[in-house]
Amino acid sequence: MGDHIVQPELRERAESAERRAAGAFASISDVAARNQQKVIRAMQTARVSETHFAGSTGYGYGDRGRETLDEVYAAAFGAEAALVRHQITTGTQAIGICLFGNLRPGDELLSITGRPYDTLEELIGLRGEPGAGSLKDFGVSYREVPLLPGGGIDFPAARAAIRPQTKLVLIQRSRGYGWRDALRIDEIAEAVSFVKNIRSGLIALVDNCYGEFVEDREPTEVGADLIAGSLIKNPGGGLAPSGGYAAGKAEYVKNAAYRLTAPGLGGNVGPTLGLGRMLFQGFFMAPHVVAESLKGAVFCAALMEQAGFPVSPAVDARRSDIIQAVELGSPERLIAFCRGIQKGSAVDSFVRPEPWAMPGYEHPVIMAAGAFVQGSSIELSADGPVVPPYIAYMQGGLIYESVKIGCLAALANLEEL
Repeated sequence: MGDHIVQPELRERAESAERRAAGAFASISDVAARNQQKVIRAMQTARVSETHFAGSTGYGYGDRGRETLDEVYAAAFGAEAALVRHQITTGTQAIGICLFGNLRPGDELLSITGRPYDTLEELIGLRGEPGAGSLKDFGVSYREVPLLPGGGIDFPAARAAIRPQTKLVLIQRSRGYGWRDALRIDEIAEAVSFVKNIRSGLIALVDNCYGEFVEDREPTEVGADLIAGSLIKNPGGGLAPSGGYAAGKAEYVKNAAYRLTAPGLGGNVGPTLGLGRMLFQGFFMAPHVVAESLKGAVFCAALMEQAGFPVSPAVDARRSDIIQAVELGSPERLIAFCRGIQKGSAVDSFVRPEPWAMPGYEHPVIMAAGAFVQGSSIELSADGPVVPPYIAYMQGGLIYESVKIGCLAALANLEEL
C-alpha cells in the first residue's frame, strides 16, 4: 500500500486533484465553522457538564445525561424535541419507529422522492416475508412518485398522488443507490412547504441519513415535521459505537419513542450504560468530521474524474450528503475499487471484500469498510450493488488524509486490471 502512495505518478495526480478541489475545500470549511458554532451553542444552552456523562442502568429513569443529549440535538437541529438512543441500531430502525409510531391502519405513506433506500423496502412491505410485521401487514398502504429525470421532485405528480388517506410524506435527502444529486436544503424547504400547503395535517418526514452537517441548516430548520438518522453516520462523529435519533415536532417524536419502548414509557426509559461521553463528544466532533469526509469525497471526485470515470457529484457541485458515486462500468472494476478502499484502511486492510447477499438488499452488494465501529458510514467505506452500470458509492472518512490514501489505493487497483 505504501508503495502506491510514493510512486511519483500517483503523487502528481493526487496533487493535481487537490488543486482542482481547493475551492470546494474552502466552502466546506466555512460550513463546518457555522455548524460547529451551532453545536457549541446548543451544548452551552443545555449547560452540559461532566455529570451528564455518567451512565445509568436498568430502566434508566431520571437519566439527566440522556435527557440533556436529547435537548442538545433538538437545539442544534432547530427542533421541538429529539430522541437520541444507542438502543436504535440503524438509520432504518430510526425511520421505522417514526413510521410505525405515527401511522395507523388505513393510513397511507407516500414517498415523493421515488423508491426509498433498499433497507426500507421490507419495512414498508414492498418485498420480503409476508406476515413479518411490515407496514403493509399492519394495513398501512404505500405509493411513490418517481423523481424527474434530472433528479428533482415532480410536484404536479406529487399533488395528484396525495389522497385523503395520505398521512405521511417521506422525503429521502440522500442519493442512496441512485445516480442523482442529494436533495439540497432549499429543495427540501420547497418540498415541505408544498406538502403543508396541500394539507396542514400531513406529516413531512425526511430521511436525513448521510446529510447531517453537510449544509448549514437541517430539514427541521426549514419546516420538516420529523427527521431521522443513524449515529454511526454523520452525527456520531465517529465516536458513537451505536445509535440513532429522531427529531422534530414534540408530538411526533413522542409517538416514535412510544414505538421504540412502549406506550406510556416512551423516552422516559433507556439506560445509557456509560456511553454518554462518547455520544456527547461525537456530536461535538461531528461538524469537523463531516467536513473531513466531504473533502475526501471531493478529492475522490477529482481523482477519478481525471482518470476518466464519470462521477456524481462533480468536483465543484454543491453537496447535501457525504456520498461520492463513481461509475465504473464493469463488475471487475467495481470490485477492484472497493478492494482498494479496503487496502487503504487502518483496520482490516488485509481483508478481501466479496459481493454477497446482504440482509435487507435486493441485489448482491460488495462492501469495503475498515472501520473501528462495525458498519460506520462516517468512517471510510465504499459499497455498491453488483448490477449495471456498476457504481461504487464511497462515503466517510474521519480524517481527510485517510480518504486520500484509500482513493489512491483504489486507483492503483483499477490500473492493475
